[in-house]
Amino acid sequence: MDKEFIATLIMDFFVAFGVVIGGAIVGGIGAFLIGKPPLSTINDLATGLKIWAMVAAIGGTFDAIYSIERGIYDGSHIDIAKTLFMIFAALSGAHSGGVLIQWITQEA
Repeated sequence: MDKEFIATLIMDFFVAFGVVIGGAIVGGIGAFLIGKPPLSTINDLATGLKIWAMVAAIGGTFDAIYSIERGIYDGSHIDIAKTLFMIFAALSGAHSGGVLIQWITQEA
């Protein structure tokens, strides 16, 4: 793997992580302002934002699907592997953000 691809994986991880953390915390501020319980709202938002964090991190689902399609039909299996690694990195970042939010809020 080249340095550029590893840098992409790191960026995918932290973009997904940041979307979950940032979205949940800012949503918790909004919940506080309207009188809802902020900690449970933060936890619920973190859970709901995971899929959107993955989509934001990999740059939209159509690019990933096109890369997989190109790998299957054009015989470029490295594209499939790279796309799967990118999805895994984004999934790991989103899950890490969710686990951190659960740890902070002490919600199950």
